[in-house]
Amino acid sequence: MYPFRLIYDGHHDGATNMARDEAISRAVSRGEQPPTLRFYGWRPPSLSLGLGQRIRTVDEARCRADSVDVVRRPTGGLAILHTDEFTYSMALPADHPLAAGDVMTSYRRIAEAILCALRLLGVPDVRANRVPPEKRAQSPVCFEAPSDYEVVGAGKKLVGSAQWRRLDGVLQHGSLPLHGDIARICNYLFEAPAPEHVRAHAATLEDVLGKPVSWEECARAWERAFAETLEIDFTRGSLSDAELRCAEALRAEKYGNPAWNRRR
Repeated sequence: MYPFRLIYDGHHDGATNMARDEAISRAVSRGEQPPTLRFYGWRPPSLSLGLGQRIRTVDEARCRADSVDVVRRPTGGLAILHTDEFTYSMALPADHPLAAGDVMTSYRRIAEAILCALRLLGVPDVRANRVPPEKRAQSPVCFEAPSDYEVVGAGKKLVGSAQWRRLDGVLQHGSLPLHGDIARICNYLFEAPAPEHVRAHAATLEDVLGKPVSWEECARAWERAFAETLEIDFTRGSLSDAELRCAEALRAEKYGNPAWNRRR
């Protein structure tokens, strides 16, 4: 069994969430904290961009008008509107067995735990497979289509994940939309696909199950699935004082700084 810290971290703004993910990853990579799984949500809603995504794809005026934050993730991938969702992040040192192999190997390993969590929640026909190039997203929207080994349930994309690898550590985080209109993101991006196209290829958990599921219920399923599938022994914890100080600095210098969010 692998010892892990488990953090139920509540809801925060986008810059704080990204800063906390990186602060935890830094501490774990240095051996100051054990491998960590963090559960969180977003308040107010935030539009997050992948590390290399162009800011010009964002309708910043519409985001300001609707009080939607814009933040750039440390991971790659495409834009996600974070609202009414359950989010996880996993921080590992680079030499941890769960990080072994290349990006796709570890990504697929974590996907198995996500599949188990969704089965526990009652989602039918869940799978995570390699995706042919012609079926991948062609717009700035992450939930337009799955990437390799992203999770599909009942024929639609349910979870969007991304991984960041450094010499000393691995950070993976991902989003499960719980309810609402999965195509809302189209309101905030230029060159977005038609909302009907997004709805045809992606769904919220409520869409698939036909009933609402709470953030807390998702967190319990994730905790059980990751423990059983990845042989993890969880100890409940919280960010240390050092991690909180690091997160505050990262928020000020990076994720809450327009120069970072508008860097591309």
